[in-house]
Amino acid sequence: MSDTCNPFSYQSDENVPSFDDTFAVVVMDGECALCTFGAQLIDRFDKTGNIRICPVQSTLGRALLAHYRMDPTDPDSWIFLANGVCWTSFDAWIKAGEAVGGIGQLMRVFWLVPRPARDWIYQRVARNRIAMFGKADMCSLPSPSFRARLIGDE
Repeated sequence: MSDTCNPFSYQSDENVPSFDDTFAVVVMDGECALCTFGAQLIDRFDKTGNIRICPVQSTLGRALLAHYRMDPTDPDSWIFLANGVCWTSFDAWIKAGEAVGGIGQLMRVFWLVPRPARDWIYQRVARNRIAMFGKADMCSLPSPSFRARLIGDE
């Protein structure tokens, strides 16, 4: 097991800026309309307020992705970090849904889909998301509750 698989391994990585990791963090593309929609869903349905959103384009987002050996320019790069543990790709979507609670719990049904199929679906959507859904600027969303969830140096 590599060090990046150990919980809270990013805390000992001098390239990762310190941040409040008492909250779960979703690292996603801040310029993708699909990701922006997902971030808005998190803001709407996460009644506990325990999830923070970090754009890939921020220093923190890029550092976390690099720590977990992911390329910030690769559309497959999407993580969910909670209690120091990192999930990627479709698994990150599912864990984010579980963390949101309520209707987000419906994402659990995807655990029944075999990993190769989940990975295939995720890669198809991730690689074509801009063509299918367009671009949007997550950091320009005006909602005060949404802006309070953003971390990183937008």
